[in-house]
Amino acid sequence: MTSVFSLEVALALRRKAAQMASAAAAAAAGMGCYSQTSWALRRLGAGGGALASAATRRRNCSVAAAVFDNQNREYVIVGGGNAAGYAARTFVEHGMADGRLCIVSKEAVPPYERPALTKGYLFPPEKKPARLPGFHTCVGSGGQRQTAEWYKENGIEVLYEDPVEAFDGKTQTLKTSSGKILKYGSLIISTGCAAARLPEKIGGDLPGVHYIRDVADADSLVSSLGKAKKIVVIGGGYIGMEVAAAACGWNLDTTIIFPEDHIMPRLFTPSLAKKYEELYEQNGVKFVKGALIDKLDAGSDGRVSSAILKDGSVVEADTVIVGIGAKPSVSPFEAVGVNIEVGGIEVDSMFRTSIPSIFAIGDVAAFPLKMYDRIARVEHVDHARKSAQHCIETLLTSQAKAYDYLPYFYSRVFEYEGSSRKIWWQFYGDNVGETIEVGNFDPKIATFWIDSDSRLKGVFLESGTPEEFSLLPKLARSQPIVDKAKLKSATSVEDALEIARSSL
Repeated sequence: MTSVFSLEVALALRRKAAQMASAAAAAAAGMGCYSQTSWALRRLGAGGGALASAATRRRNCSVAAAVFDNQNREYVIVGGGNAAGYAARTFVEHGMADGRLCIVSKEAVPPYERPALTKGYLFPPEKKPARLPGFHTCVGSGGQRQTAEWYKENGIEVLYEDPVEAFDGKTQTLKTSSGKILKYGSLIISTGCAAARLPEKIGGDLPGVHYIRDVADADSLVSSLGKAKKIVVIGGGYIGMEVAAAACGWNLDTTIIFPEDHIMPRLFTPSLAKKYEELYEQNGVKFVKGALIDKLDAGSDGRVSSAILKDGSVVEADTVIVGIGAKPSVSPFEAVGVNIEVGGIEVDSMFRTSIPSIFAIGDVAAFPLKMYDRIARVEHVDHARKSAQHCIETLLTSQAKAYDYLPYFYSRVFEYEGSSRKIWWQFYGDNVGETIEVGNFDPKIATFWIDSDSRLKGVFLESGTPEEFSLLPKLARSQPIVDKAKLKSATSVEDALEIARSSL
């Protein structure tokens, strides 16, 4: 496994080589304060090595911006997802958005809090579903709702439904699907992920087969749910479990099909998974485990009618939702540098790629996970928010602090009106080592991951209080040595958390 230190050195060397190779081309292109040399000065300082102040950068770039033609943009964010919205907010907070920032998006609406698409957005009409503009960024973290008007008021240009199709790092140029040419000073790649799809030849593109990555996908699914009778969910991970829970609100015949032995295999232990599976079954959901899809069949109307499994069995369905993972959307930026181990665009601890003036954030970034000394790519809204803020503050200020992310995952399901029980769990840390489970899931349950040195590596909690949930990141980041015997003998979740707390 590549170490964080090795990655930092490699990226630094590649950045230096890129600077030397392209300095002449950048100067000839007349990029002014956006030249590769100036980028180096902003990052490293001139002469004695002192970092240039934010005020100096703003004065220099403001003067240069006045003479640029309409192709030039000081800062360009490619992608219109969660990370883009939080990056825009950080630009505004630093007074560097107005007339300087452009967001290029394939979507028809401004950035929004994407987790809603598999949760509240899928509730039936009578159960108060989430709808835009209610969940535009940055409401998910308690911030302002950034509608289209917000971007206009803050002088941010947003190009809707016009994704970038071509990129030239030497000339610092982008070309969009409409043919628009943009020259950037600094580029922030925030392209996220695309849903993994079933092949067309086995029915992956049949009418009635759905994938969820954006609001248009969710709208299409809601339309199908309103007419559906039997649905099949392919995949037992995040998407599968959240969509199936929402389908229960529609009182639909729901079957989840997946190849593993239990749901959420990348996080849940078999024991923990069993508790959630039983809850889903109480809500009428059926599970088909250890099964692979052979093909999806169509009815006489051309719409999906069933899922055929490898063992020949048939599961009828008029609507199918595929949730089998996602792939980082690196195109057309492959030349920037893709990490072959985890996918995504390789960056250092401040989200700088190997090419000066180009950054990558959110799901698409392969970054050093400092506390575990490994390279990771995290597909989660929490990382999207935090990586955006950290990157933009690095770009606009003299911040030189390494990103030190603590992995965090959560889910909230069965929250529609009339649900017999609402589910809300959180996990922090790393799910490695021995596990100790405490609680009976009525309603609480906790799982602790402890390594061979008795250090707590990760912690999971269902239905905790705000105070209990706030303890989890403290435990996961501190990794205290815990008394495993005491933890195993705890008679309640509350007792177990207190035992862990006393170890801090």
